[in-house]
Amino acid sequence: MAVTKKAEAVEKKKKGSFRETILLLIVGVGIALLLQAFVVGSFYIPSESMENTLLINDRVFVNKLAGKPERGDIIVFKGWNGEDTIKRVIGVGGDKVACCDSKKRVTVNGTPLDETSYLYPGDFPSGDTFKYTVPQGKLWLMGDHRSASADSRSHVEEPGGGFIAEDQVIGKAVMRYWPLSRGSIFIRPDTFDKVK
Repeated sequence: MAVTKKAEAVEKKKKGSFRETILLLIVGVGIALLLQAFVVGSFYIPSESMENTLLINDRVFVNKLAGKPERGDIIVFKGWNGEDTIKRVIGVGGDKVACCDSKKRVTVNGTPLDETSYLYPGDFPSGDTFKYTVPQGKLWLMGDHRSASADSRSHVEEPGGGFIAEDQVIGKAVMRYWPLSRGSIFIRPDTFDKVK
């Protein structure tokens, strides 16, 4: 009789542990889904437009709570074709973005950008000349591999004039986590600190 009660107690404990494990698993998955939906997302790099900063097949973490984008940030946004897209913020609302000055540099509010730390080796800051004032609440975006990037410059003739609204921003790319050999945290280039 005592053996039967003991066996029943063990069986009951096993069932309780199994239920607890399933419950914890469901809660864990729920938390992970909430984090991905509202806090941190993962983004896959499909094109060469951000080389060499980001290569095809790289993967980045995106902070969806990073706040308002700043000049120099790498952001993921709903692109001109409605797909998730990744580019660098060159100008924010009120900025005057232009290319090129006498030394072939992009300027923001008259300040030339030193883009050597992120621009694709051997690429020019822009093959196109342009001069625009970024409307409030909008962004001027460019890829780091300028000759291979369909960015704001490519969409100036479309509705919206090539600008992307801040509310189309999904988040700020904060870290490349794949491949592991190229893992790194993204830091805003110092050249943007000089822009007034």
